[in-house]
Amino acid sequence: MADKRFFANSGPCTLGDIAARIGATLAPGVDGAREVLSVASLESAGPDDLSFLDNPKYIARFEATEAGACIVHPRFADRAPAGVALLLSEQPYRAYALAAQMFYPETIRGADTFGEPARIDPRAAVHPTAKLGAGVTVEPGASIGAHVEIGDKTIIAANANIGKACTIGKDCSIGSNVTISHAHVGDRVILHPGVRIGQDGFGFAMGLPKHEKVPQLGRVIIQDDVEIGANSTVDRGAGPDTVIGEGTKIDNLVQIGHNVEIGRHCIIVAQTGIAGSVKLGDFVVLAAQVGVAGHLTINSGAQIAARGGVVQDVAAGQQYGGAPARPIAEWRREIVELRKLGRRPKPSGNSAT
Repeated sequence: MADKRFFANSGPCTLGDIAARIGATLAPGVDGAREVLSVASLESAGPDDLSFLDNPKYIARFEATEAGACIVHPRFADRAPAGVALLLSEQPYRAYALAAQMFYPETIRGADTFGEPARIDPRAAVHPTAKLGAGVTVEPGASIGAHVEIGDKTIIAANANIGKACTIGKDCSIGSNVTISHAHVGDRVILHPGVRIGQDGFGFAMGLPKHEKVPQLGRVIIQDDVEIGANSTVDRGAGPDTVIGEGTKIDNLVQIGHNVEIGRHCIIVAQTGIAGSVKLGDFVVLAAQVGVAGHLTINSGAQIAARGGVVQDVAAGQQYGGAPARPIAEWRREIVELRKLGRRPKPSGNSAT
């Protein structure tokens, strides 16, 4: 159950309204005017809660749930306990996400952390040339530099630092201790605590008598609806810009090097590292701990399995795994053969000495 101290509930909602919002169908006999108060897991839900079943692994929990209503695929409808109102959906998990947004809309764009929204705290440092839109929140300890522009209803959390001349769009959530420099950020962007945007790329002319620093003269461009997880870093470009495409979601502890261009609606999971000048197409997925060598292209729709080491371009729609990464079917066959090799009995007879 969501803790009311942290999450503001916008319920109750009727089952009819929920079904219309999530694109589900009410099962025969379900009263669309019936209200539910919140969402909860199958095991913790009560008669006033809405839950969901997506993974067949949890059928037993579904059969024992005390939820008042449940989102479920039609093929599992006959497994529901008596009295549970069913909302039938071909995509239960996605439908649940949309339903949960109805009850807890603040979690989608982020909420203030200090408890005083739409207020410029006097303990923040805001340069007189900065332009802040209507309803902007700036929490204690935040610093906003000269000529910064921030759109309406954006939240700048405690101790965040927005460097001079940066722009941030509307309805953004900039978390505690985030630093932004040399960057332009779009609308509805969420940067979780500790994110670093726009620091120098790792550029050095190496050699004797010493390594010479290459000035990093590009920017970071973050397009609309991007979300970046805690303590991730995005270096600014060396000359070209580093670009994060619309709708891309980046997990915690991800490193994105200078000049990287990431397409729209990509998924980049925790501890992934992307070296400089890499290009990702749209809807690319990099699973946890993937490493991508510099100057490569991973084309649209490609997927790289966890711990994959990408050392060559990847064609559109391909699935790769392993280190070095290769087509996933090939990688899996290699794993099977290695297991077989490891299970072979030792040769009989005396070994040579």
